[in-house]
Amino acid sequence: MENSEQRLLYIKVPEEYALTAKIPGFDSSIPLPLLLSGEKEDFRTESLSEEMILAGMLNIFAYERDNQHIAYYRDIFKTLRPNIHDEMTSAAILKIKNADFDLAEQLLFALEGLFPEDMPTKLNIALLMDERAHFYEHAGAEAYADYYTDKAFQSYKEVLAAEPPIPEAFFNAGFFFIKQKNFPKAKSVLETYLQLVTSEDEAVIQRKQKAAELITWIETQALDDELFKGAFDFIQMGQEDKALEKIREFLEHHPKVWNAWFLLGWALRRQERWQDASEAFLHCLELGKKNKEELAVAYCDICNELAICLMELSRFDESRRWLITALEQEPENIKIISNLGTLALKEGKTEEAKAFFRTVVDIYPEDPLAREVLQRLGE
Repeated sequence: MENSEQRLLYIKVPEEYALTAKIPGFDSSIPLPLLLSGEKEDFRTESLSEEMILAGMLNIFAYERDNQHIAYYRDIFKTLRPNIHDEMTSAAILKIKNADFDLAEQLLFALEGLFPEDMPTKLNIALLMDERAHFYEHAGAEAYADYYTDKAFQSYKEVLAAEPPIPEAFFNAGFFFIKQKNFPKAKSVLETYLQLVTSEDEAVIQRKQKAAELITWIETQALDDELFKGAFDFIQMGQEDKALEKIREFLEHHPKVWNAWFLLGWALRRQERWQDASEAFLHCLELGKKNKEELAVAYCDICNELAICLMELSRFDESRRWLITALEQEPENIKIISNLGTLALKEGKTEEAKAFFRTVVDIYPEDPLAREVLQRLGE
């Protein structure tokens, strides 16, 4: 894969080169791509290797899919590495689990270019983009989170339209749309998943049970109500007044839905109505006590939002307690750590604040707020 220290070079490989004997229909008139490290003058023809050529082809598959010879390169690559699909898929999934997103992306993009009709690879790209969005959301990098959320949405859109349908795409898309608070769409794709799966495999049975539970939850909480969706959409668009109208109307009919109280608090907090917002978040947590498993997915966000309101009300001790509670659940959530730093600054505890913002930079070196605050504090 290409980076700042690598370059792509095309050469025509002579027929006497050992590699050509392995390739049916080898055409010496078509140049092969090499991926090289270092400066151009460092390359010598005698140092040519199969690995250089294969790496060059992977680069083409990932980033230059309009290359006129790409079909020829695909044939060569599949001949030389017949098990590459499974090998690279396993490697990419491992990289995603280890949060090595850049390398996972390179691997999956190369696979997509090598097997352009392979829908499981496209589904893995959707899962990768979803994971990246989740990571940046927790990092407080909203622009990056929005970018990768959109990428995930586009990828899911493609795999959900696949023929024949891919059941796993509908199952995973359900979780994606739940995170986006698009509960009507989440319910729809999960219902489609249940219609598609017929296997009695143990893992499939567990997924079917989970999908059914989520559908029941959405229905019993009325989260597929258009009022709820409208409120969320208005908040996303920065129209908090309209959001409040929708969510209050929803709460008249469904007063015990904790998700709705969270939306209410969120809209009020964005209007800087700190006291009203804090009361909404506290009520949200109180209602959530009866649904701890459901609340778990949003618990840190609720605690963080509540802590921000309390901080603005100068109720510093209460704010700290909620931030610490959230941090116990997600120790590397840099939004929480940043807010602990901000709280320390408001209390005049400069050294304590520096320590929090240093931790943020250790976890996420690109964080602009932490770097700015540390620079302002003389570091």
